[in-house]
Amino acid sequence: MTPAARPRGVLVLVAVLALLAGVGGTVAVGRLASTSEVTDFGADAGFARDMQTHHLQAVEMAFAVRDDTDDEAVRTLAFDIITSQQQQAGQMYGWLVQWGLPQTASRAPMAWVGGEHAAHGASGDGMPGMATPAQLDELRAARGVEAERLFLRLMIAHHEGGVQMADAALADARTDEVRTLAGAIRRAQTAEITLMEQMLAERS
Repeated sequence: MTPAARPRGVLVLVAVLALLAGVGGTVAVGRLASTSEVTDFGADAGFARDMQTHHLQAVEMAFAVRDDTDDEAVRTLAFDIITSQQQQAGQMYGWLVQWGLPQTASRAPMAWVGGEHAAHGASGDGMPGMATPAQLDELRAARGVEAERLFLRLMIAHHEGGVQMADAALADARTDEVRTLAGAIRRAQTAEITLMEQMLAERS
């Protein structure tokens, strides 16, 4: 079956995923933790900073493919990623403002994994799933089905990394709002991975 023959089912699933992300974001807006509950080097602040960066790269990739394909299903998926992840990034930015903490950290990305007693440096591998500058350039240069395939491969890896980060926050975060959003991200991105693997198989 061609990709064009399946847009309705994909659109319905993407709408459900968008609702999942929106519900998670709405719940997480509830009671914010007091500053005394959050430290500059803990998992809550670290997740809020690193996941913002992670989300914004996903938004960048989604804009690139949206502009380089006419495929309705891919454009709809890209739009969902743009809207949901921009909203969540803004939410995490707002938490750091409320907590009175800077948007950037002095420690390396992912140094917060393990919570308050984590090692004072990360492994040096950076955030999981992030595309390299060369991969981003390749995506920007691609067109049509080539762009769709590359976007799906990169975004599957990106989401897998996002799920790892969400799992770390679920294990180590102190606050309800961070754990709630991390759970919503985990559910939505796991479902989107399944969807994107199907879409990639259809375009092989």
